[in-house]
Amino acid sequence: MIKDIVLQHQLEKERLLSKDYIPREKLDFAKKFLKTDLIKVITGPRRSGKSVFSFLLLRNEKFAYIDFDDEKILKVKDYDEILKSILEVYREFDFILFDEIQNLENWEIFVNKLQRRGYNLILTGSNAKLLSKELSTVLTGRYIPIDIFPFSFREFLNAKKIDIEDKYIETPEVRGKLLNYLDEYLKNGGFPEVVIGAIELKSYLATLFDSILLKDVVKRYKIRFTQKIYNLALYLISNFSSEFSFNKLKNVLAFRSTNTVESYLNYLEEAYIVFSLNRFSFKTKNQIKAPRKIYLIDNGFVLAKSFQFSQNVGKLMENLVFVDILRKGYVVNKDIFYYKTKNGKEVDFILREGFKITKLIQVSFEINDMKIKEREINALIEASEELNCDELLIITWDTEKEEKIKGKRIKFIPLWKWLLEKT
Repeated sequence: MIKDIVLQHQLEKERLLSKDYIPREKLDFAKKFLKTDLIKVITGPRRSGKSVFSFLLLRNEKFAYIDFDDEKILKVKDYDEILKSILEVYREFDFILFDEIQNLENWEIFVNKLQRRGYNLILTGSNAKLLSKELSTVLTGRYIPIDIFPFSFREFLNAKKIDIEDKYIETPEVRGKLLNYLDEYLKNGGFPEVVIGAIELKSYLATLFDSILLKDVVKRYKIRFTQKIYNLALYLISNFSSEFSFNKLKNVLAFRSTNTVESYLNYLEEAYIVFSLNRFSFKTKNQIKAPRKIYLIDNGFVLAKSFQFSQNVGKLMENLVFVDILRKGYVVNKDIFYYKTKNGKEVDFILREGFKITKLIQVSFEINDMKIKEREINALIEASEELNCDELLIITWDTEKEEKIKGKRIKFIPLWKWLLEKT
């Protein structure tokens, strides 16, 4: 019976509510919209803390809970029976939380109907498509999207019970501790169970990666050639923070067509495994033609799945900065791009607000190497002149200063300090 399934989910809800959790940084933002009639749509990769975030958001509220990762509930064909069982089990509630809603066939029609009937809904999902085709088509303007990624560095420190007071942050003892924790975060990533749990990191992250690939890509899109998409994912993980083209991927991985490569990459992006970043140009045609760069949702996947035998700290830093830019609210290929000057010098990230380029960012571990420093600075200065942007930033491991070069002021900031900046 459907009622029995709903009762089981109610017990699971009570069990989860009884636990202590690390507060998430986006809670205050989400609470602003809680009592509105907008549907709250919480998306992100599996095991990043979407369900926990929802429970923290609703902890002091009366709410019903259904988990659509439970295959038994997915066998129900009459969705009104689900609502009927919720009303029978809960009687009084102000909110309904639907977990992993994308697993329910034609879920958007069901959700739309409930919203029209006046129910206040919170949805979670492990697929970015929730925020594009399905949701935008049916619920135009009636939802608020909230992305939940693995722990930020501030959340990571909170989970480790490290209280960083501003007045002590510049002391050698505190700075040394921060760099030690940053090294751990940089290499192991921020998935909550990696940070908090006493688990075997590589095994857990490898299993998580395989689970995301199977459940959110292979099963969802009914992919026949599973080895092909697995090989593509592994190749991208092994070449993160690097340029790629669809034609190159087709040739290296022996795909039959670039269309298949592009479709498979889109699936991996929708499942929050990777992001592909466009090279900026004022001409859309040039953006489409240029190679893209690949980034990962979490550095831990490099530890778990990369073919590389040595870790490139500079690339790990670059990936970390990319994901944190997204946490700050920038949108891939709308507000954030990479750039190459007319002379082929690369700037890691450019940030845009509207039509104006507002910031140019380089990420460099070896900034004390004069050749590397000159390369990073020259690229920034050339890009600054071409893009008419004077806010120039180099994110370093632990160097902090300002320099004026060729009339341009360049700010150097340690990665840990940049990650801890409040947004």
